Amino acid sequence: MNADAHVDSWAEIVVRALKVYLFVAGLVGLSWGLRPLADRYISRLPEWLLFWLNSISAIADNATLTAAEIGPSLNPSQQRGILMALLISGGMLIPGNIPNIITAGRLKISSREWARVGLAAGLPLMLLYFTVLSLFG
Repeated sequence: MNADAHVDSWAEIVVRALKVYLFVAGLVGLSWGLRPLADRYISRLPEWLLFWLNSISAIADNATLTAAEIGPSLNPSQQRGILMALLISGGMLIPGNIPNIITAGRLKISSREWARVGLAAGLPLMLLYFTVLSLFG
C-alpha cells in the first residue's frame, strides 16, 4: 500500500454520510421553499432560454440549481432543456459539481488545466445539443 494512502475510519465514513444526507435534506428544503417562485417565473421561460441560463452550472452547483428550478409546473421540454444544460455544462469547469472538485483535487489538476479540456469539449456539445433540441425538441 502507498505510504501516502489514507484509510478512512468508520467514524469518518459515518460523518461523511451524515453530511451528504444533511446536504440533500437542505436541497429538498430549498426546493420546497423556492417552489412558488419557480412556478410563477421559471415555468414561463421558453426551454431554449432555460437551456442557456442553466449553463451557469459550469460555475455553480448542479444540485442546487436543480433543486431550485425543477418542479411540476415545468413541461417536459423545459425540464429536458434545464437538465441537459446542467449535465453538459456542469462538467466544463471544476466548480460545476462535487465530483469535479474531488477529481481535480485528487489528480492535482488546476482550474486552468481543467477548463482547457472541459470548455473545449463542453461548448461544442452545448451547441450540438441546442441544435438537436431546437430541431427535434
